[in-house]
Amino acid sequence: MTARTFLFVPGDRPDRFGKAVASGADVVLLDLEDAVAPADKDAARAAVGTWLDGGGTAMVRINAPGTPWFDADAALVAARGVPVMVPKAEHPGVLAGFREVVALVETARGVERAGELAAVPSVTRLAFGSVDLAAELGVDPDDREPFAYARSRLVIASAAAGLAPPVDGVTTDLRDDDRLAADVRYARRLGFGGKLCVHPRQVAPVQMGFEPTEAEREWARRVVTAGASVSTVDGKMVDRPVLARARRILGE
Repeated sequence: MTARTFLFVPGDRPDRFGKAVASGADVVLLDLEDAVAPADKDAARAAVGTWLDGGGTAMVRINAPGTPWFDADAALVAARGVPVMVPKAEHPGVLAGFREVVALVETARGVERAGELAAVPSVTRLAFGSVDLAAELGVDPDDREPFAYARSRLVIASAAAGLAPPVDGVTTDLRDDDRLAADVRYARRLGFGGKLCVHPRQVAPVQMGFEPTEAEREWARRVVTAGASVSTVDGKMVDRPVLARARRILGE
């Protein structure tokens, strides 16, 4: 099954690594970037390396290309063969240097190059970084409208490259369950297939939000059962693309 939930955990908090794994998230993201202060970067990298060497399984978000910590972070993931999330993804050549990478698109240049980034053979997924992009554009990160174009670029680029649907950015308000649910519904309508999480309590609602509803499953079952034998279901035309969507909903 394609991963839907990606849970960040600060790289300098090894006491939380096991709790993150126990959250049920599809992917645990050990974060060496935004969650770690500059003075703590080296200690965090060492903690992540120790945990991975002990048999831990996770993806690592490294620091961005061009930062003082990028080379050491890249060496860490290369030596251990773990998947990596590269922030501020803008340059296909940088991504090509990793074996398995999620490209975090969170700059205007990255959005405009989404197709090139998705086409890199080592890229397995695109992810959207709305908070950093909001800062660059000077817009409210909680306002969806300014990011409709960027999100759609990632969806189209992923489909064109044959990747799984992209991963949406974080919902920063940990107390607003309604906002989290609404953000998931919106992302799913646009064609996203997962979401970045910043707290374990977000994992289950996000996972559930990206599941097909029972109404969608029932519709899909009727379409697949009818197959090519009928031209309409519920008064709507059924052709090959509709049948393919129904099968995708059912996981076929």
